Amino acid sequence: MEQYFPIVLIALFAVVLFVLPARQRKRMQAQAQALQESLDIGTPVMTTSGLHGNVASIGDKTVDLEIAPGVVVTFARQAILEIRKPLGTTDGLTDEGTDSGTPGTAGGRPADGAV
Repeated sequence: MEQYFPIVLIALFAVVLFVLPARQRKRMQAQAQALQESLDIGTPVMTTSGLHGNVASIGDKTVDLEIAPGVVVTFARQAILEIRKPLGTTDGLTDEGTDSGTPGTAGGRPADGAV
């Protein structure tokens, strides 16, 4: 029985190194497909390069994003990384992600080193 232990151990490593990552990859592809199917005109999104915009139109393989009023750029559908929340739902934080305060302060407190 002890003579088969190395073979069993190698088989276990094969499962861990090949089968489990393949399942994870398949799950991620399914999530990406669901994201692509949920895109709708006006949806705020972020691309893989970090560009934020709203979906202006959707093609078979491309998505047009409005990144500023009147500025529309075309991306491959796979470049859409995530759907973002509208700016009005920041849970009491400003667009910069800090509590509102005076400029140069964080949350109304003086910046480090300020007197």
